[in-house]
Amino acid sequence: MDLGITGKVALVAASSKGLGRACAHELAREGARIVMCARGVEALQDAKEAIVRDTEAQVVAIPADLTEPKAVETVCNEAVRAFGRIDILVTNTGGPPAGLFDQHDAATWQAAVDQNLHSVVNLVRLVLPGMKERGWGRIINVTSIAVKQPVDNLILSNSVRAAVTGFARTLANEVAETGVTVNNVLPGYTKTQRVDELAKKTASARGITRDQAVATWESQIPMGRLGLPHEFAALVAFLASERASYITGTSIPVDGGWVKALY
Repeated sequence: MDLGITGKVALVAASSKGLGRACAHELAREGARIVMCARGVEALQDAKEAIVRDTEAQVVAIPADLTEPKAVETVCNEAVRAFGRIDILVTNTGGPPAGLFDQHDAATWQAAVDQNLHSVVNLVRLVLPGMKERGWGRIINVTSIAVKQPVDNLILSNSVRAAVTGFARTLANEVAETGVTVNNVLPGYTKTQRVDELAKKTASARGITRDQAVATWESQIPMGRLGLPHEFAALVAFLASERASYITGTSIPVDGGWVKALY
């Protein structure tokens, strides 16, 4: 299937590893020009080189901490300087720390809001005017299955990612007539460093092994296994495509059937 995004410019946040890297790689395979950003300089450069080797895509990598508004401006300005525009935005950040409500102080809550909500709003604020002017754009937010079915011990993620969902759903209606779509993709338990860290923390809290924690999750997933990053990235690439022009305002889980809700 030709997704119709050859030559489009995709900005993928937190793309040095995990789901962000998989999304950047998949979009590059489909012919998009890629702008990557992440805090870790070495990991970001390694990811860029791997994507270029595999796809021969044009890729720009910009070290940045997207909790800082000035860094968001720098990334967007560099993207436009390199490729002239941003057609596809994939917002993504690392998840906030696990823990119960009384384990998080006000500073931790503020950091979660800055990382997982404000970074999204600030990126959208900068890329949306150009998308509207050109009459074409794709905004895809990587959130979490927690917005459909809250996950125990993840009160920060459950709360702040739900705010992103409300923001995106409202924005989708506001820009629907301009040719810009806004969707959320909800990763389930996927083989990433983030999930491995959660498994270790869960194991420590419950007095079990890391493998036992993972086995518990797998037992709750109808497919009986964790997802793979490239499986998640495939949906992101489709939502970024020309083919997905009538899909907006949605929140789609990629979770092997874990979420039990009807919609």
